Amino acid sequence: MRPDDELCLCFHVTWRKVMNYIRVHRVKLPSQLANCQNAGTGCGWCRRSMQCLVQQMQDDPPAPDQVDQWLAEKYPASANYRTGRARYIAQGHGTPPKPESET
Repeated sequence: MRPDDELCLCFHVTWRKVMNYIRVHRVKLPSQLANCQNAGTGCGWCRRSMQCLVQQMQDDPPAPDQVDQWLAEKYPASANYRTGRARYIAQGHGTPPKPESET
């Protein structure tokens, strides 16, 4: 995973955005990330990753120059993450929001 890859695929929120939000707002609970561009409020796929990220940012946050390496070591490649989400949705575990053009 890279910092500018999307963590919340429903609302296109990047890992970098969420990590900075956690750091700046001193997030303690993953549910607080809903205030970060609605992250985690769509299909639900990213919630487990957000929970892990909040805990890891509290326990062992990366140095600013180590974010790329830290994410690559701790999280799956972007393509694998997207494939996992597609399976999650296909199995009926979540429904992504409709694009604004359809609402």
